[in-house]
Amino acid sequence: MSEIIIKNQTEIDFMRTSGQLLADVFSALDTFIAVGQSTLEINNFVEDYITNTLNARPASKGQYGFAFVLNPSINEVVCHGVPSSTQKLKNGDIINIDITLEKNGFIADSSKMYCIGEVSPLAKRLVETTYEALWLAIKQVKPGAKLGDIGAVIQHHAEQHGYSVVREFCGHGIGRQMHEAPEVLHFGKKDTGVTLQEGMTFTIEPMINQGTAKTKTKRDGWTVVTRDKKLSAQWEHTILVTKDGFEVLTLRQEEKELVLKD
Repeated sequence: MSEIIIKNQTEIDFMRTSGQLLADVFSALDTFIAVGQSTLEINNFVEDYITNTLNARPASKGQYGFAFVLNPSINEVVCHGVPSSTQKLKNGDIINIDITLEKNGFIADSSKMYCIGEVSPLAKRLVETTYEALWLAIKQVKPGAKLGDIGAVIQHHAEQHGYSVVREFCGHGIGRQMHEAPEVLHFGKKDTGVTLQEGMTFTIEPMINQGTAKTKTKRDGWTVVTRDKKLSAQWEHTILVTKDGFEVLTLRQEEKELVLKD
């Protein structure tokens, strides 16, 4: 990757707008997603909402040859699931919906887990632990901290609950481009790696597996699954390093109390 891009105030304002719009997409999806829907129906709903309601662009569509606006990753799918008219949500599924949005030339990236109907206690525990790991990592962010602090706290939280952290995929800088420097690993050691600076923007997006960390990519060239077929969960936010801490640019309405508690 190239040099880390520090955003100025105008660029930050644009990124904040994109992030707030993406949070709105998830609010709309919260009332739409349900048992029996196909992942293609979810994709089409989100595309219509982004383009026609928000007058924005779904940034994933067409990137790297991907034909859709989101990645739906169900149960043992770690990431990069592909929407399908035949893949329908069932009671007990857990699904990650990963969406990107571009407005005014700047991109926001976020994902959320949905528990469909009545999920098993083990599945719910994985989803909740992964969410906890995301927030523990976000709260490490401040000028002078190191990227390794983010990875270390995620790894510790996952492993102390008996889970494993996927190594092949990571968070990333983001702005005018979907993927900028730096890479944000979800494992590692405290006080190592790049020093965080005010104006940096990047994603944190831990992928945590119920079993081993080993994955494989299916024949479609996109869908990544756990090798042992056990469950995987992921949550993601786009983060800004501020003068004295962090701002979650893609913060959703139901999460605002989490920031206030810090």
